[in-house]
Amino acid sequence: MPTKITIIRVRKPVQGNINHELQWLGSSLGLFGLRDKDKSCFRLFIELIKSTKKGKALSSDDLANKLHLSRGTVVHHLHKLQNSGIIVSENKGYLLRVNRLKNLILEIEKDMKRTLDDMKEMADEIDKKLGGN
Repeated sequence: MPTKITIIRVRKPVQGNINHELQWLGSSLGLFGLRDKDKSCFRLFIELIKSTKKGKALSSDDLANKLHLSRGTVVHHLHKLQNSGIIVSENKGYLLRVNRLKNLILEIEKDMKRTLDDMKEMADEIDKKLGGN
């Protein structure tokens, strides 16, 4: 499955407010856009962080009930989080890919490095085929 990694440079929050810090982290990962007016993706992200810390996968129905969202909205956000490599499906539920946010960023960094390495290799092959320096 292809992974879509989006990194957006957003000014770090000055305050030590954990909600602002989590919002910044998710925004920097391209998770929360202007269309998410009710912060449903942010709320879903927070629930997945909590459940991952407890080691308990949550189903889309669990998340929809807990967050008072439609299952369609939850599934939409779950697909986005899964496609970005942030969450995984496990035991008919969803968890963060790893149980610590720092490790999540390190894993995303590895994904990006592998992708960039593949792109450099392909660019070199194309350059050789096109000739010249």
